Parts: sequence; C-alpha cells; structure tokens
Amino acid sequence: MKKRITMQDIADRLNLSKNTVSQALSGKPGVSDETRRLIEKIANEMGYSYQKYKRASMSTSKGSIGLIASDFAFSFKDFFGEIYLSVEEEARKQGLNLLIQSINKEAREHLILPAFIEEKAVDGILILSHITDAYIRHVIAQGIPVVTVDHHDPSIDADAVLTNNRFGAYAAVEHLIQMGHREIAFIGEINLSPSYQERLEGYRLALHKYGIEEKPDLFHTNVKEEEECVEEALSLLPSHPTAWFCANDRLGFLVVSSLQKRGIAVPDQVSVVSFDNGQLSRLSTPKITSVDIDLRLFGRKSVEQLLWRIQHPDEPHMEILLPTKLIQRESVALKRLMDTIEEKSMIK
Repeated sequence: MKKRITMQDIADRLNLSKNTVSQALSGKPGVSDETRRLIEKIANEMGYSYQKYKRASMSTSKGSIGLIASDFAFSFKDFFGEIYLSVEEEARKQGLNLLIQSINKEAREHLILPAFIEEKAVDGILILSHITDAYIRHVIAQGIPVVTVDHHDPSIDADAVLTNNRFGAYAAVEHLIQMGHREIAFIGEINLSPSYQERLEGYRLALHKYGIEEKPDLFHTNVKEEEECVEEALSLLPSHPTAWFCANDRLGFLVVSSLQKRGIAVPDQVSVVSFDNGQLSRLSTPKITSVDIDLRLFGRKSVEQLLWRIQHPDEPHMEILLPTKLIQRESVALKRLMDTIEEKSMIK
C-alpha cells in the first residue's frame, strides 16, 4: 500500500518546519517566494495533494514588513506596546502584512534570526528599542532595509526614528528653573540607553543656559530603576535639592515614594519632573509633571520611514526626531511658595 504523503514528509525532505510548509502551500505570508516555489516543487514531485491558492494582488497587498524587539522591551506594554499597536494600525492602513517576533536571550546571544528574516520573506524590518548592537548589525547584514525605533548608536548603519530627548529634557528642567528652582538633581542609569544619556545632556544644557553651576553631588547617573537603589541614592545625599529631574516615569514614581517615606512632601518641599508621560506618572500621588511622547506618531512615522527606505535603498541614512510636550501636573510648585510653607512649619 502506497504511503500517504504529509506536510511533515515535505518538511523533513527540505529540513524545514511543518509550519513553514503549511504557510507556503496555503499562500499565507511569512515565507519568501524562493522558499515557497521550492516547497511547491517538492510537494508536486512527492505527489502531495493540496488546494491551489490565489496570491494576493498588489492592489490588496503592498508586501510584508517585520517587527522585532527583545522580550524585555515587549514586557513594557505601557510604552513599547503602544508603539507596536500604532505600527500594526499603520501597516494595516498601508495594506502591509506585519510579522512580529520577540527576541529572547538565547537568540540574542547566538544571533539566531527569525525565520522571516532568514528566508527574506519581508521587504523591510522595524527594530523596536535595543536588542544588542551585535544582533542589530547582524540583522542589517542580511541586506533587508531596516529602521530602528527608539534606539540608535554610532555603530549602527540604519535609519532611526527617535524622541527628541535633549529638547524634551531641556523643556522639563527649564520649567523647574522658571518655577524658581536652582538646586535640581538628575537621576537615571545613563549607560542603559542612549535616550537617558541625551536626557542628561538636555538637563545640563538648561542649567548652562540659565547660568546655574553644575554640582557633582546632584548627578545620579548610575541608579537602577529599583526601589532599593533609589532609596540608597537619596539616603547618601548631604542635603536635599529642591527639585528632581528623573530620566523616566518609573524613576519619578520611586523618587516621589522615597521622599514621602522620609516625610518630605511633594511638591510642598521638593518638586519632581519625569519623562515619558506613562501610566506611573498618572498613578503617583501627587500626579507627576512629565514629558509626553506621542507613541502613535512614533509607530506611524516608523512605518512611513521604512516604506521610504525600501523605495530609496541608496539614500544616506537619517535620524528623525519626534517632538515632545511637557504635561504639567501637581508634582511641581513655585520655589517661593515652598519657602513660605517651610517658614510657617518652622514657626509652628
């Protein structure tokens, strides 16, 4: 009796996964044209019976793009999740198939690429946030157009869509200065992300612009986003500044909590500003003044830039800086008002 040929038999013959064979024979995206043709050829040779599909016409599909990010980045649903959703929405509007893959630790360390990149089944790739520079360079080396989203590095030869971190931080610190503050501390782990380094630069730019001397004991540039680390940083201060600029909302939330544990009122005694305008800035008591990033614009501009790069592969690479907006809430008070409150407290 003749053996019935299955998809697994075809997969074993070609050393591919059964899922890849299924995608190819059913006409689903995620498989390169070359691989699809090879699978169809072997299926016909082996006598495998399958229903022919109709390929999507160019009028209904403009191609496929991929989006990859570390599993760590995907865990930040309040920030990167919003960018992903806007990428998905824009891809749908543009008639694009969107393939998504998270990159785990093993893949990062051994430079294991998603199948849709190895098989060149996508026309372009969005890399969301940082994976590792070595991994990103390995992706770029495949010859598929790449746009990095919210990450850049001098060693990465690709377009980047970024937040204007320097100007956003400058506006936040300028707001504190205009509220009468001159003792303004910075907190953030600047080696974790180029974004945090740029926010430090914006902070220093504002101090310089207003003639405020930099004080080394107010620079906390290696503080992890953990409660114990923030507690330790504040406990080592010889005296408390009148304001804090925090590199992101989580640090802002932790600084407010740590100050309150010490009996220091926000904003009556210390003002706090953070960056990202995420959920934590709104959950904090008081709500934290924060620099807003338009995450939906992030996704839209990323897809637009990738489509442009696909059509203009030989143009010089560029960085696109997206604007920010300061959202003022209850965590900042006038320095004169704070002084008055302290004087009244001392009289009592």
